[in-house]
Amino acid sequence: MSKIHVTTTVNGDEVEFLTDPRETLLDCLRDHLDLTGSKEGCGTGDCGACSVTVDGTLVSSCLMLGVEAEGKKIETIEGMAGKDGELHPLQRKFIEHAALQCGFCTPGFLVASKALLEKNPDPTETEVRYWLAGNLCRCTGYDKIVRAVMDAAAEMRGAA
Repeated sequence: MSKIHVTTTVNGDEVEFLTDPRETLLDCLRDHLDLTGSKEGCGTGDCGACSVTVDGTLVSSCLMLGVEAEGKKIETIEGMAGKDGELHPLQRKFIEHAALQCGFCTPGFLVASKALLEKNPDPTETEVRYWLAGNLCRCTGYDKIVRAVMDAAAEMRGAA
């Protein structure tokens, strides 16, 4: 089977890669672009570990084909910190609130949380919990994650 040439923007940089038509976006990010922050937890779109945004929409990259990335704008966990290396407020708050343990699910939670705050900069706790329901964590119990998101939202609004 012949490979397909894909040109897309990932974390603000135009990139090109060759992909098998059946490869997932997750595999393309990890295997062709060496962006290994997104993880495959389930391969069925149920765990959120592979969350990225595509043209501003949160997606499970294990369910999207790499060829579908043509011409799209993709953001991964690797693009979350500033170009100068300064952590995003969400990243800082996850650290401050100890909202991670093993770290496997953390990139997906961070990307999903950022997508939420871009759509709703002042979410209620219930809205945060609902939005993050597609991200599974076996370590933290979610409370610290929710508190970190709420605290980051307040800081980003200038309320903290």
